[in-house]
Amino acid sequence: MGSGFSNNRTVIVVDIHPCYEISDFSYILTKSPSIICVLLYLFLFLLSLVTVCGNLLVMISIMYFTQLHSPTNYLILSLAVADLLVGVLVFPLSMAFSLSSCLYQEDLFCKIRNSFDVFLSTCSILNLCCISIDRYYAVCQPLTYKAKINHRVAGVMILISWGGSAVIGIWVLIAGLDNMCVDGCFLDILMMNTVGSVLSFYLPVIIMLCVYLKVFLVALKQARRIQNKTCQSTKSGATVSKSERKATKTLAIVLGVFLLCWTPFFLFITFSPFSQNPAPVPVVETLTWLALVNSMFNPFIYAFFYSWFRTAFMMIVTGKIFQGDLTNTKLLR
Repeated sequence: MGSGFSNNRTVIVVDIHPCYEISDFSYILTKSPSIICVLLYLFLFLLSLVTVCGNLLVMISIMYFTQLHSPTNYLILSLAVADLLVGVLVFPLSMAFSLSSCLYQEDLFCKIRNSFDVFLSTCSILNLCCISIDRYYAVCQPLTYKAKINHRVAGVMILISWGGSAVIGIWVLIAGLDNMCVDGCFLDILMMNTVGSVLSFYLPVIIMLCVYLKVFLVALKQARRIQNKTCQSTKSGATVSKSERKATKTLAIVLGVFLLCWTPFFLFITFSPFSQNPAPVPVVETLTWLALVNSMFNPFIYAFFYSWFRTAFMMIVTGKIFQGDLTNTKLLR
């Protein structure tokens, strides 16, 4: 993506990031930041803080309370860890080395930022893939769910998600370090953007959408079947099914928010090599931060739909977890 800017370095660039300036053809942070720049970075810092605190609450809740030790929640925990690392690593790196500045002039830290970005976004979507598989067995094969999706299987899923993401992230870093060409890089950039996007986004998204479509069709059929039965024994079974359907709905919303945040960014990455002119800086930065801010949303979704998270949240914030052993406390579901 940097080559699109390399041929224009002798041209006066007006459209630049409000916190950057051009000095001797170098794109650097300004030494005299404007009010807009200060407010922007303050806002981004608050986003980072909320992201870290929110996902930390999710992690503490699941790890501390025994009732929440389930395969589904372990997958949610893994997703929260990835989102936490986005807040700790990618947010600060993106503030120091914005995507628009890296498009203009790449250096080692830009490549490291890109690598972490790809690693953690891929990790998030692979965790969402694993969650969709968990929801498939919970809704479509409820009788064999506990036998097929246990703690060991969840652990293997998490290991594959993080291992596969690390491989892709390292590949992006190595490919970026080896790509030293200035002109004629179109095919290299196209291959990196296309292959990377397909492996880390488009293919997993297609798989997840197909799985969730199947899940919702089965859930709809189950709901109609439950409505047609009135015996007492069925009512007890319906409660379990209702709980699983609620979890599926909540996690589907998590997937939907993820797609809303990340799809515009990946479309931009995929088609940017075909553009003769670089995209405006506000567009680039907006797409980047819209994608990154997805890591902040999940704790709010859990808090809105899960009573257990709200209860655990209050116990953690008020310090009740330090007032004796509450690991076995019964949380509302």
